[in-house]
Amino acid sequence: MSIHGRGAQSAQVPTRFGLATREADGDWLDARGEIDGPGPKLRTTVTEEHPRSILSFNQSPDIPFDRSVNAYRGCEHGCVYCYARPSHAFHDLSPGLDFETKLFAKPDAARLLRETLAKRSYTPAPIAMGTNTDPYQPIEGRYRITRQVLELCLELRHPVTITTKSARVLDDLDLLAELAKHRLTAVGISVTSLDPRLSGLLEPRASSPPKRLDALEKLVSAGVPTHVSVAPVVPAITDHFIEAILEAAAQRGVRSAGWIMLRLPHEVAPLFREWLDTHFPDRAGKVMSIVQQVRGGKDNDAQFFTRMKPQGTWADLIRTRYRIACRKHGIGKAHVDLDCTQFKKPSADGQLDLF
Repeated sequence: MSIHGRGAQSAQVPTRFGLATREADGDWLDARGEIDGPGPKLRTTVTEEHPRSILSFNQSPDIPFDRSVNAYRGCEHGCVYCYARPSHAFHDLSPGLDFETKLFAKPDAARLLRETLAKRSYTPAPIAMGTNTDPYQPIEGRYRITRQVLELCLELRHPVTITTKSARVLDDLDLLAELAKHRLTAVGISVTSLDPRLSGLLEPRASSPPKRLDALEKLVSAGVPTHVSVAPVVPAITDHFIEAILEAAAQRGVRSAGWIMLRLPHEVAPLFREWLDTHFPDRAGKVMSIVQQVRGGKDNDAQFFTRMKPQGTWADLIRTRYRIACRKHGIGKAHVDLDCTQFKKPSADGQLDLF
């Protein structure tokens, strides 16, 4: 039975940390709805946390940034394929339903970032937002943490990039347009399919495809460097939308794009298999066969240099289709040179230095 409005179909407690697990058994399972009635409705809870720092650094050779700010942990969008799901296991929470219902917000993010940027040793480089969980998931409407960070970046003239699958990014169009005037921002919106029903199963609480395309168009019209990410490409589920997504984006003025093949790290793999068995049992075997073919025979490739580069016949076919569609619609690679020279370091007490 499908859980309406959620991507994961179960809690999927991780076993790699040796957490205790429970498994229901017995004849009661077949009649539990008649005996106990419907289960309680899943509610989203938000816990505020107050870390000592907010800017994370990485040395990965596979991604084009070395620092990021994540205002939230967990994501109510509930994308079943989300590679960030396993991070919830670090807190003894399920990467399944807990990840999309038990959220964490960091209301001190802007203050903590200001303190970091004020350090004498700090050297500016673009800060990426949306690299783990979406900065414009629904609770952003309540907390406005992403907006506070953007306000700080505009004040200090610090470059910042946004990756999202939410039309809520338009709530900050004023800030993004102003940042763009100073070559301080770029926005990427991922579009997985053009079928609202399919997207509702894959990404149950993310913006619908038409709303994402509308957001792309409005960002372009406002002068914000904008690109579309065809990501993730789910073989035999969403890959037939590649050409149509690129065409729709091009019609809205988008001139850069990228694509990412589905990745299934740690607990994401069994969650995705469960999702396939629930929604696409007729092709579950085919989907996983292709996934393994492009990942060296495994559900996932976690190695640096190869994890973002699927291999094999299926990967080559998708790569070729993508390149042909980009050439046809005048779309290039997603790359924007942001200006780091305008950065104005704040003083330790929060004021801007005069010199």
